[in-house]
Amino acid sequence: MKNFILNMSLINKILFALVVVLMIALVGVIYWQKNGFEDPYYAVYLNTGDLYFGHVNWFPRFSLSGAYLLQKTNDEKNPYNITKFGNAFWGPEDDLYLNYDNVVWKTRLKKDSPVIGYIKAMDAKIASGQEQISSQPVQSTSTSPKNK
Repeated sequence: MKNFILNMSLINKILFALVVVLMIALVGVIYWQKNGFEDPYYAVYLNTGDLYFGHVNWFPRFSLSGAYLLQKTNDEKNPYNITKFGNAFWGPEDDLYLNYDNVVWKTRLKKDSPVIGYIKAMDAKIASGQEQISSQPVQSTSTSPKNK
């Protein structure tokens, strides 16, 4: 192979390099179509007790894009709901910049998480122009609430 490349003319070397680059690009496109490059969703818990969901970004600083938050309600049957951060009454954007020193833990959510299912359903409703629902009740998995 080494002798083959050394004996090639400059134009042939350029064409050979172009073919290799195009083959790599083709493999990337096929992989993208088959598997996708979807950003994973994370849950981020802060030392304030707030729990947020969204896509983690590290540049230019730590943030969540497409952020949702878990809120406590007074309803005993559905003690929690999930709300899109951008739907807050003061009108913030969906990106939430966080101080990483306040993060207690963060975890990647499984693809079959009910939270991800809800977020995708809400994003699809918003994209199609259907009426927005600002929150979704969440069934509690614990039998008794913990007090801090």
